[in-house]
Amino acid sequence: MFIGSVAINCIDEWVPGPGSVVSWHASPASLAKAEQATVSAVPPSYMQAQHIRGFCEFAARGLDYSRLIIVSWDEPGRCDVRAMNYVINSHLRRHDTYRSWFQYEDTDHVVRRTISDPRDIEFVPAQHGEMTQEEWQANILATPNPLQWGCFSFGLIQREDHFTFYAAIDHVHIDPILMAVLFVEIHKMYAVVMEGGAPIALPPPSGYADYCLRQQEYTSSLTSASPEVRAWIEFAERNDGTLPDFPLPLGNTSTTAGGDAIVVELMDEEQTARFESSCTSGGARFIGGVLACAALAQYQLTGAETYHIMTPTDLRTTPAEFMTMGWFTGMIPVTVPITATSFAETARAAQASFDSSITLAGVPFDRVLQLAPWLRRPQRGAPMLSFLDAGVPPLSSVVASQLDGMNVATHFDARTPAHLCMWVGRVHDRTTLTVSFPDNPIARESITLYADAMKSVYNSVANGDDDIARLREVAQA
Repeated sequence: MFIGSVAINCIDEWVPGPGSVVSWHASPASLAKAEQATVSAVPPSYMQAQHIRGFCEFAARGLDYSRLIIVSWDEPGRCDVRAMNYVINSHLRRHDTYRSWFQYEDTDHVVRRTISDPRDIEFVPAQHGEMTQEEWQANILATPNPLQWGCFSFGLIQREDHFTFYAAIDHVHIDPILMAVLFVEIHKMYAVVMEGGAPIALPPPSGYADYCLRQQEYTSSLTSASPEVRAWIEFAERNDGTLPDFPLPLGNTSTTAGGDAIVVELMDEEQTARFESSCTSGGARFIGGVLACAALAQYQLTGAETYHIMTPTDLRTTPAEFMTMGWFTGMIPVTVPITATSFAETARAAQASFDSSITLAGVPFDRVLQLAPWLRRPQRGAPMLSFLDAGVPPLSSVVASQLDGMNVATHFDARTPAHLCMWVGRVHDRTTLTVSFPDNPIARESITLYADAMKSVYNSVANGDDDIARLREVAQA
């Protein structure tokens, strides 16, 4: 999803081959230090609190909450475990988010506890020898939950002439920027150490705690009369007092156990270039076209003349923050009217909504609910549509040529997802759609229909078909 050579799959579909397994987990001394960690004045970010609440609510229903983001890549030769041990611990001590763990007291109160001295963090390698696929997958999935310190693990699978390195990190500590950060801090640092050079002198990260404190200061200053809050309230009221839902049936998600994902190629390289040209000539950017296509796909399937969606954005603003592990995500509410006669008009409307609402990303919907108690959380997580462009920072710092032959992959943990998530990824040679959804037959059929409709719209635009009257005829048929 990040670049053209990155594979995406569920962990049960990841078959890197047999080998000897080494995994890194917290040492007993570090666990003891974590138990003694004092309550921190730094609050969890709203995304962290939402994640922890979701984990606890799912657990109360007997559901295994999707929470791990797993990345892997291949390295040549036999791993020098001592060198890798140094690299992993340097990474963990560098980022303050790894020092925290959380206690859930109620829906509005999550307590952060923090290890004061990063030198108290020590992960140690465990040699497992040969393991079956089921055994090492179970070892990865046994990574502690976000109510425990150390809800992140690392490991490798050693073969004769290469090894596969992996990191499994709970979402409470990371967002999609982890690929760029891990590549620099694990892959490049390990390569330098193995060549006998001095460790890379990395610029200091900004610190995730600073972001959490700034977020608290800003959100505490808001009132129900604040313009950003009023805009959120209006968006929710247009969606029956809550956030928008997916337009097609997803089955009984209250009892669904497990999740799955599909990846669909929307356009090849030439089609992507033509699609972007259609966007820009119509007065929109690529993101406006992405939102317009989703709106038109929904219109094709349901006839709905207004499209509402949440699209995430990264709230990092400084070079130091782009080198910081943490969850810096905000949500932009977007409304797209389907009243125009052309894709260009629809894309312009989508772009205008996105641009005018981007400042709302700094206002978490949970804060809006505190200020507007007549609104409500969605019964199931609101769908999200994200656009990732590998050609812009920070993802552009990891170029395709660097990953050639490294078998880079991102893996879902196949647990029950909190949200239906859709990612449109633009890479150097194609544009893809990835959808993570509850694993049941009804949801799978709906997602397949929606993905097919998305592909149809993208292809029509890329092929120069700007007339959406045809979509109206399809919708009304």
